[in-house]
Amino acid sequence: MYENLLPRFLRYVKTETRSNPASQTTPSTQTQVAFAQTLKKELEELGMSDVLYNEKNGFVIATLPSNIEKDVRSIGFIAHMDTADFNAVNVNPQIIEKYDGESTIKLDSEGKFTLNTKDFPNLKNYADQTLITTDGTTLLGADDKSGIAEIMTAMEILIKDPSIKHGTIRVAFGPDEEIGVGADKFDVDQFNVDFAYTMDGGPVGELQYETFNAAQAEVTIQGKNVHPGTAKNTMINALQLAIDFHNQLPQNEVPEKTDGYEGFFHLAQLSGTPEEAKMTYIIRDHDREKFEARKALITKVQEIINQSFDQERVQIDLVDQYYNMGEVIEKDMSIIELAKNAMIELGITPLIEPVRGGTDGSKISYLGIPTPNIFAGGENMHGRFEFVSLQAMEKATDVIVKIAENNAK
Repeated sequence: MYENLLPRFLRYVKTETRSNPASQTTPSTQTQVAFAQTLKKELEELGMSDVLYNEKNGFVIATLPSNIEKDVRSIGFIAHMDTADFNAVNVNPQIIEKYDGESTIKLDSEGKFTLNTKDFPNLKNYADQTLITTDGTTLLGADDKSGIAEIMTAMEILIKDPSIKHGTIRVAFGPDEEIGVGADKFDVDQFNVDFAYTMDGGPVGELQYETFNAAQAEVTIQGKNVHPGTAKNTMINALQLAIDFHNQLPQNEVPEKTDGYEGFFHLAQLSGTPEEAKMTYIIRDHDREKFEARKALITKVQEIINQSFDQERVQIDLVDQYYNMGEVIEKDMSIIELAKNAMIELGITPLIEPVRGGTDGSKISYLGIPTPNIFAGGENMHGRFEFVSLQAMEKATDVIVKIAENNAK
């Protein structure tokens, strides 16, 4: 039933598909284009219908036709092809069978990088399971190639076993989720489903339909640089203004001091000289009113600093990135109940909690297809300590199949 899941996943993660935020193309890298073509061929070989690669948005989509006579809602399952901003070249997965839940796992041969329960207590949840880890030099890519492998394997199961009844199912594998632009050009009319799920969550049981509202602020500060020996009453140090700017934001409303539904200002980049400084903030809040208040505060700080000078020293380019998909999904919670009940039937405890981030489902929900997020199994994503359990991927595959089956009843 799952015989192709692990080989499929290993094949995917060994294919480099890191996205590039500086690119002006869609997809942002040609490695993603090549991977999409590989997935297209695999979908065709599985026996999926209407398989195509959309050159305008970089998505591979395919259809599994209904095998029942009655009309039921059509479902989509979505995962992203790209990996995050960490070395993804020459991924060399390690397989640890029947992990005991306690031992330290040495990633590299020298033992410089390890997975241990002191730093990563989540390891204790994986006793007697098969873990796939990195070799310490790259990320793994379970985010989100585990999702792709699970969707592909679920489709294989449904095709091979026609006794499992289901309505129309469509799948989509897309680019550039990690750089926040993957779903911008998603064609909801072409995908044409009633609702969908992204398979892009973390540990077993995660079911998420609330995300942050998100914006990015690019702050440019213009200083006036002169020789420091004659700087009194003349120099305007852009780096000092950057510090002043940051210190006027709430100091406890930052990622490292917040959780749950608490929003934040995150200074993601700071660079410059006394002549000019640049800062990049991401602004996050689950509550729309608080989100708007955060944006208003950052522009208020800009005004306060600019009023101290005879010319505008601080400029801000403030752009909304995505919105809380809960505002869309809460209008019809049946799709959450469908996923929740599928998990319960499989003996999985649903973990319904807000995402402190965003998924492609955020944008796709606002484009017209309600799209919550389901676990794909990965842990410690975006770095050398990433790992995933084979059993977690099997459970995610089961959830896909069970959702399809229950939707047809």
